[in-house]
Amino acid sequence: MTLLNPFRRDALFEGYSSYGESASSARPRNPLSSALLQGAHLFLLFWVLAIAGFGVLILYSVAGGSWQPWAEAQAMRVLLGLAIAILVASLPLRLWYRLAWVGWFLGVGLLVATEWFGVTVNQATRWLPIFGSLQIQPSELMRIALIVVLARWFSGFRHGEVSRKPWLLLPPLLLIVIPVLLVLRQPDLGTGLILAVLGISMIFMAGLHWAYFLIGACGLVASAPLLWAQLHEYQQRRVLTFLNPESDPLGSGYHILQSKIALGSGGISGKGFLEGTQAQLDFLPEKHTDFIFTTLAEEFGLIGGATLIGFYLFFFIALLLIAVRCRNFFSKVLVSGLCLNLASYVFINIGMVSGLLPVVGVPLPLLSFGGTVTLAVFLSLGLVISASQARDETFGRTRRRSKLGF
Repeated sequence: MTLLNPFRRDALFEGYSSYGESASSARPRNPLSSALLQGAHLFLLFWVLAIAGFGVLILYSVAGGSWQPWAEAQAMRVLLGLAIAILVASLPLRLWYRLAWVGWFLGVGLLVATEWFGVTVNQATRWLPIFGSLQIQPSELMRIALIVVLARWFSGFRHGEVSRKPWLLLPPLLLIVIPVLLVLRQPDLGTGLILAVLGISMIFMAGLHWAYFLIGACGLVASAPLLWAQLHEYQQRRVLTFLNPESDPLGSGYHILQSKIALGSGGISGKGFLEGTQAQLDFLPEKHTDFIFTTLAEEFGLIGGATLIGFYLFFFIALLLIAVRCRNFFSKVLVSGLCLNLASYVFINIGMVSGLLPVVGVPLPLLSFGGTVTLAVFLSLGLVISASQARDETFGRTRRRSKLGF
């Protein structure tokens, strides 16, 4: 297989056709437009690397001014992730289109293997050992696999066809429910809910009428007592702690209370790099993973936190602009789904550490220490660039407008 230049928009048309459209018959490319697209892809990569570099500095600070044990390892993961992004972007999007089902079955297989052979930490079995001390979290990769396979499924139907033929929803619902149930068994309530929301969002993009969502919402509200009874005791305690963290300040409410103290003590400009007392004195739990944003806010204050959020917003807007420019439904929904997935990390993590959402253990992408999440971000970036290059190709049955209105 010949690798393509990930920054050349016309590269995918060398030797690949678009279902009845030969590469030679594709309309001519504007050299200026191709150069601008190449520059946009490079800028997107550098922007992501800037956020990741900031994360490495925060991990350096969390360790008390040491590259060990987190900063150096995270830097190596970022470099590996960059290589993966370039490789994925170098391959034609049609390859990932054809491998969509393979990716989904592989993801489900890894989730099943995790249940049998996974490593249990804090009463949850979410990590699968691969080789020696190397472990992965399959649920994070499953999110990407679900987005790709749903984008492929719905690209085979006209927009809104699922509303006229509801039975077409049965396969995608199974594609969503199976991994959600496997993740909930770990148990991982946060990732399970995110998978469900991602799946429902993809169905919305496919053009399902809003009345179906209204019926589903009513059913969800009616079954709330039953769903509450199915939660583990510690999950119920997290929800109750979210409503009143002061009820158990030394137990289930300790995490969020210490997080709020760190956020508030940072003030406007922060205490300074390496000067965060909550993190340095180990009052802040999971300071290098789920609560790393509070470490940042304590040392760099409101200005630092708002700047990071601004960086994330710019990144998400760039992804949405790429989705808008895609002319085929598969690329459009794929990029939109990947953007929603990455945005859910940021929204839930920052909402969690600031007390606006219950604590569910969702990392902050590119900042939190973690190999699987970091690699998943760069894998998503590679798919976005690949989709951007293939924005004029035809996938599925027809080109049409999505529920998003573009």
